[in-house]
Amino acid sequence: MGRLVRRTLVASIGLFPLVGALISIGWMLGATGQLSGGGPALVAAVRRMLSHPVGIVVVVQSLYTALLSILWIRYRPFEAPAEAKLPRVSVVIPAFNEGPMVERSIRSVASCAYPAELLEIIVVDDGSRDDTFFHMQRLRREHPDLVKLVRFKGNRGKREALVAGFRAATGSILVTIDSDSEIDPRTIHEMVAPFLASPDVGAVAGRVAVLNRDTTISRMLEVQYALAFDFSRAAQSTYRCVACCPGALSAFRREAVLPFLDEWASQTFLGRPVNHGEDQALTNIVLRQGYDTVYQRTAVVNTLAPVTYRQMSRMFVRWDRSYIVEGFAFAKFMFTRYRKKNRVLPIVTFAVSNLRLFLFFYGLVQLPLLFDTELTIVFHSAIALLVGALFTALYYLRVERSFRFLYGALYAVFSVLLLQWILPWALITVRDERWGTR
Repeated sequence: MGRLVRRTLVASIGLFPLVGALISIGWMLGATGQLSGGGPALVAAVRRMLSHPVGIVVVVQSLYTALLSILWIRYRPFEAPAEAKLPRVSVVIPAFNEGPMVERSIRSVASCAYPAELLEIIVVDDGSRDDTFFHMQRLRREHPDLVKLVRFKGNRGKREALVAGFRAATGSILVTIDSDSEIDPRTIHEMVAPFLASPDVGAVAGRVAVLNRDTTISRMLEVQYALAFDFSRAAQSTYRCVACCPGALSAFRREAVLPFLDEWASQTFLGRPVNHGEDQALTNIVLRQGYDTVYQRTAVVNTLAPVTYRQMSRMFVRWDRSYIVEGFAFAKFMFTRYRKKNRVLPIVTFAVSNLRLFLFFYGLVQLPLLFDTELTIVFHSAIALLVGALFTALYYLRVERSFRFLYGALYAVFSVLLLQWILPWALITVRDERWGTR
């Protein structure tokens, strides 16, 4: 009985984002109108709340968070059928100037619980100029039947490294892991399970957690990763359309990606090569064929997060450039019959994600009037967003029982004050093909 109560309490923590969304909307309605006046007062309050771009942000974000919460309730990790035969798996690890960390990454895969005779590890040195290849060779000597090495003479980029790894792979399931990451012992098993459970699954996203939790920025990102990489992807997985299977840990059905490697490697946008966002680009290719893309919470990878503002801002610029480029790519087929069912919710997710572009430009136009007669709405909207962010951050308690969830609320303030420039800058520099990590 005690265990059931604990499980119920832990599960209920996942509803905190929904509670925060409802409180945010209730706060805005109460702040913008006299709700005791009945229906007409409620309508007037809604109209006033939607008369300002900041108020629109609160409403849209709150409603979307509520929708994700409802979807999240339905999520369940995949389980392989008891009689299913395990497939051969090829793990591809691209590395560039990673140093000793690549050794830790390879070792975590080599020591995992998956049968060694069904596993191969292909590590691609993307023209490193440090001792990365030395560490790769040491692991090759330790596991000669398991580890294969590919080495580029010069740096070609992560996408080319993955292409080389995929072409060298012999497995029917292709797993990608970043060279600054370590997986849990059962991760490969868990990544394979969705493919065995359904032939419609073309790609699987694993759960990304933060390995280094020793700075304020990495602790903020630890909570943010739990929200973006667990809560949101679990919700998307219920309608089988995870928008991005991350490079840190993803798996692909071989036949879903091998025929499209040349297209993927030569992708361009506005006449320039695209060297960022290779994970979301490959996810779009899989979705376009009608495959499902899903999330497997029980497959965990721990990755190094940025520890400085400069590192974090560079990461987010890359992500937003990818979001812009791949948003256009997804828009080309999202209204077609690219899949048999579940086509509406991916469009809703796309629309909500891109609404921030519209609101940004609308906000620029309205900036001279922002602190004129609508100061009250701005103030109450800020409180509503902060309350919503705090309740959403409480979701972290489901991942780890720690007061570090407060870093999620800190991140919300930090984001508003110091990260709002990133999306417009990514839009302006979207044709910049440099990866920007080193």
